[in-house]
Amino acid sequence: MPHTANARSLFETLRHIEASKLFQAAVISIIILSALTIGAKTYELPYFVTRSLEVLDAGITVFFLLEIIFRFMVCADKKRFLMDGWNLFDTLVVVGSLIPLDNSEAVLLGRLLRVFRVLRLVSVVPELRFLINSLLKAIPRMAYIALLMFIIFYIYAAMGAMFFSPINEELWGDVAVAMLTLFRVATFEDWTDVMYETMSVYPVSWVFYITFIFLTAFVFLNMMIGVILEVMSEEQNAQQAAKAHQERDDMSRKLDEVQQQLARLTDMMTEREQSHTRSNQRPE
Repeated sequence: MPHTANARSLFETLRHIEASKLFQAAVISIIILSALTIGAKTYELPYFVTRSLEVLDAGITVFFLLEIIFRFMVCADKKRFLMDGWNLFDTLVVVGSLIPLDNSEAVLLGRLLRVFRVLRLVSVVPELRFLINSLLKAIPRMAYIALLMFIIFYIYAAMGAMFFSPINEELWGDVAVAMLTLFRVATFEDWTDVMYETMSVYPVSWVFYITFIFLTAFVFLNMMIGVILEVMSEEQNAQQAAKAHQERDDMSRKLDEVQQQLARLTDMMTEREQSHTRSNQRPE
């Protein structure tokens, strides 16, 4: 029984360490150091500096491996550890970083996975993870807006190809090229040059560009921003509800532990009273 209590206490201590700000700061620092190491390797450096960076990269890889093993050990539910998308991503990146770079066939994959180690910063920082999760959940809703935007692009591109192709074949030669030109207009990349060129032949063609920009750059863009903000609000409410539920569970568990301790204390006091009563009732 004492061994079980000590093991449980050690496990809780390790979990507190894994969830502590200090541990997270250490992991973030190593990830940033890894990013700087990757960037430094793109420059022409002296031999001893290159060798030092290779040794440092090996040490960073070992640290990440030990960190994943530590997080797996302190996880209460081992089966659900790899079911979490971020944990799976971290594990694949760290395991992939173990690929030896001296193997010519795997050197490109190994370097690529080392570059992806920088993305682990997203999985470590909760705020970044919240933003990515919200963005991924907003993609299905944004797809319908993107589809509607594609229809508008196609309609305007067809009209532009019909009216403006004699003016500039390179910009309005067919529907595909016209859609690329409209994308340039929608991103405000020298779009006035395109407009003034067609206005020299069709003076009222500015209506074509103004209405297109109003629909794409203002209406659809704000719709996408609204979808993202709505999903972020829903995600934040869900996190707050989950946090409140977890706090209730923790409070309930603590109350159960207190009740069990009180019950054990009551039993001990009852046994002492009974023992004291029996000792007083013994004949002298």
